[in-house]
Amino acid sequence: MISERERERYKRQMMLFGDEGQERLKKAHIFIAGAGGLGSPVSIYLAVAGVGTLTVVDKDVVELTNLNRQILHYDRDIGRKKTASAEEKLRAINPDIIVKVIDTTIEESNGAQLVGSADGIVDAMDNYPTRYLLNDIAQEKKIPLFHGAIRGFYGQATTIL
Repeated sequence: MISERERERYKRQMMLFGDEGQERLKKAHIFIAGAGGLGSPVSIYLAVAGVGTLTVVDKDVVELTNLNRQILHYDRDIGRKKTASAEEKLRAINPDIIVKVIDTTIEESNGAQLVGSADGIVDAMDNYPTRYLLNDIAQEKKIPLFHGAIRGFYGQATTIL
């Protein structure tokens, strides 16, 4: 059920898809693979939209060279794990959602377990083997895969159902 606080917070977007749509967002669980250049803005927008549970997985630490494009991380985060930085910011951005973070590498041996019962997977990775693995997991679990990639001045986004 949507609280009065949430009703006020999401009032503008609820004009588009109503109470039922916001309830569906609140009940949704999205798995985000990567907290870098793509995972940062994706996780921020899902958090502010009110997606109820976000699970963010990354193994890297924040480096100075990340800060020009990884908007979830700040100068003070240099040397911290990206998952710790992401968790702090996402909880501050929207305290009404659940943020889970996992500091690990997504591999064939743990991928399906990491995704768990998520309703969708966001592929914000920078390597093909993990992208292919996430696609296999999405197919196996019959959940959507949202893929994004950037190279230079070119980008692409694809939703696979």
